[in-house]
Amino acid sequence: RPGVDWPSTSAVLSHDAQIIAAGITTVFDAVSIGDVNPKGNRMQKLPAMLNAIASAQEAGLTRAEHRLHLRCELCHPDTLSVFRDLVENPLVQLVSVMDHSPGQRQFVLESKYREYYMGKYHLNDETMDAFIVLQMANSKAYSDRYRAAIVEHCLGRGLSVASHDDATLAHVEESARYGMSIAEFPTTLEAARGCRQLGMNVLMGAPNVVRGGSHSGNVAAAGLAAEGLLDILSSDYYPASLLQAAFVLADQQDGGDLSRAVRMISLAPARAAGLNDRGEIAIGLRADLVQARSREGLPVVQQVWRQAKRVF
Repeated sequence: RPGVDWPSTSAVLSHDAQIIAAGITTVFDAVSIGDVNPKGNRMQKLPAMLNAIASAQEAGLTRAEHRLHLRCELCHPDTLSVFRDLVENPLVQLVSVMDHSPGQRQFVLESKYREYYMGKYHLNDETMDAFIVLQMANSKAYSDRYRAAIVEHCLGRGLSVASHDDATLAHVEESARYGMSIAEFPTTLEAARGCRQLGMNVLMGAPNVVRGGSHSGNVAAAGLAAEGLLDILSSDYYPASLLQAAFVLADQQDGGDLSRAVRMISLAPARAAGLNDRGEIAIGLRADLVQARSREGLPVVQQVWRQAKRVF
């Protein structure tokens, strides 16, 4: 409910239960740096959130293995300083950089930008006008400088870095030039093809596959898979979608053969994130296993093992 605080450790354990029930044994908890909500307070909540994840895992309370994914909003004045404070956390494994200012990438049309943020944050016309002016000014002041600094720091530490919402070949070329290896949610077929040419892994959301398309009108993930341009699926905003999307893709494109689709939710993301000890069933790797049964095309998780220990 809006305005309701909840104890952090309790929230982590509830989240962990949802993750393991979805058959996910390694989860990248996405932590957003830079709040685009003018009334938001998530920047103030970050230390408590990260501490709760780390302490719960250290105490053996979590059933999935939790890593951190820092999602850096480049047009927020404090993003770089907060990033530098958090990136040394040993759980950080993945970083993505994004600019959600209007007129580009996900929000080429200002009308779509207005519709999204006015609906999500209940802004009136006057507040929305001021918000747009501020976001565009902040993007001009910080975005390029922060992107360069964050990516350079990550590559120096051996962290995987993802671009976000690349829409054009120029966006992809810029991301590749910086050394990013993952393209998170490219919005067009042109961008996805550019990623393939430049050796970047294309990552799309599993809900896009399950729902049959993007909720924001961008390119469909299944369409990219049909073109051979999809490498990785992420759970995005709905953990249970991950396994279901693999079944959907297998039925649509591989005649029910799960192997290629499952690779998109196991081996491919593990390798892209630098986790070389998991992602497939092989001698010498971790015994992270999921048993699922298809019920009318819907996968139902029966049992889950993490490092050979049954956790669900």
